[in-house]
Amino acid sequence: MALTINTNISSIIAQRSLNSATTNLNTSLERMSTGYKINHAKDNAAGYSIANMWETQLGSLDVAADNAATGSDMLTSAEQSYSLLSDHLQRIRDLTEQAANGTYASASLKAIQSEISARLDEITRVASNAEFNGIKLMSFDGTNGNITGMNEKGIDLQVGLYGDGDSIINLDIDLFKSATISGLFTNMTKANGNGVTLQQMLEQANNKQAVNLKTTDEEQKIVNNKIFAAACSGLIYDSATDSYTLASGVEDSYGAKEMLSFLDSAIDDISSRVTRIGAAQNRVESAITAIDVQSQNLTSSLSTLRDTDVAEESSNYIQSQILQQASATLLATANQTPSIALNLV
Repeated sequence: MALTINTNISSIIAQRSLNSATTNLNTSLERMSTGYKINHAKDNAAGYSIANMWETQLGSLDVAADNAATGSDMLTSAEQSYSLLSDHLQRIRDLTEQAANGTYASASLKAIQSEISARLDEITRVASNAEFNGIKLMSFDGTNGNITGMNEKGIDLQVGLYGDGDSIINLDIDLFKSATISGLFTNMTKANGNGVTLQQMLEQANNKQAVNLKTTDEEQKIVNNKIFAAACSGLIYDSATDSYTLASGVEDSYGAKEMLSFLDSAIDDISSRVTRIGAAQNRVESAITAIDVQSQNLTSSLSTLRDTDVAEESSNYIQSQILQQASATLLATANQTPSIALNLV
């Protein structure tokens, strides 16, 4: 290579090596300090795009997991409320069976009626107030307009990444049917073993006056509960005086024992609802597990794509540091090369 003054090729080569070593050193420093080997799109354009997409999916999966957990909590609240109703109905059935025994006089039957009436009122109160985050859990009366968040099929839980059916768990609208006394017994049209319907039993207990279980009037609902309690106690209710009398001269087919089958039907209805709630909870818990697995696998893939291998990068850092120091030393030497020409003058 010729010895020149105006152009120092050796210095240019050393400068390029120094710049390259410094760039690599800075890159290694950035990767080790951030923990990511992809910090800019220029580091890995395809990888940068994929990493951003996976981060978005991970965020959505976290929300989906929260959605599923909230749905599970809602179902648990409904199940526990139904457990209370079941306890009340079971006690009412016990009292009705007790009243059917012929050893109780009027005063005892009225005491039984008093407890039954109180428990009927409590069933209606619990069912009317059972809610989760503003959503009524036991108030569906045939129109979904009275339940926030409900569509014509029920309540949809968003437990996936997309808007299709595979990302949704539907909680059937029947899970939220009314569980008040009117809701449990209004559509009970099947007669008991003696061919007597619930409507006939209630009218008999109401002194042969009509009874409208479908009423929306709150005061009338209270009266209906008193009539229902009278039927379960073998008494006759007089709405005019708000009093009870012993049902004398009434056919045996209208006795307290005839109410047992209707109470059994209501208890079976609640048991069926709780069973469906349990099935829905299993689906939701399965979705939570699936989300966890998907999130874990996606996190692992994202780590492989984006995270810095510290052992490898520290080795690169030391290599770049040595090259930088060597290049700096050699650049200083190369810069002195043109001065040799003075020795030839």
